[in-house]
Amino acid sequence: MTDSTDSRAEHNRRLVVHGFTEFAAGNTEILRTLLREDFIEHSPGNPSGRDAFIEFISNAPVANARLELRRVVADDDHVVVHYRMTTPEDERGTAVVDIWRLVGDRIVEHWDVVQPVPADEQIPNGMF
Repeated sequence: MTDSTDSRAEHNRRLVVHGFTEFAAGNTEILRTLLREDFIEHSPGNPSGRDAFIEFISNAPVANARLELRRVVADDDHVVVHYRMTTPEDERGTAVVDIWRLVGDRIVEHWDVVQPVPADEQIPNGMF
């Protein structure tokens, strides 16, 4: 990789981690500065478009959940975050992998994989 590719990946990683940290602290408005207006959502049931997505996600369980970031992987224009989402009603939680594609300083696309965290005896090597 070239230095410019490495620095773009690191720049994108910092943008997404900052946004994740702000969102996890309850600041859903951070998404207005991160998502492009024509944002494309690939998750079933979630709307595309910045404003529609923000309205949807602000009212979704994730907006009030505890988010524990476990790892971040970044390449040229994609950033992948792996985290645990828990609520008082579900302390075992959910494992989530979000994939964000960026152009410039904006997120333009999102995919995710979501899986309930099973009981410890079902995952002897750990989920995270």
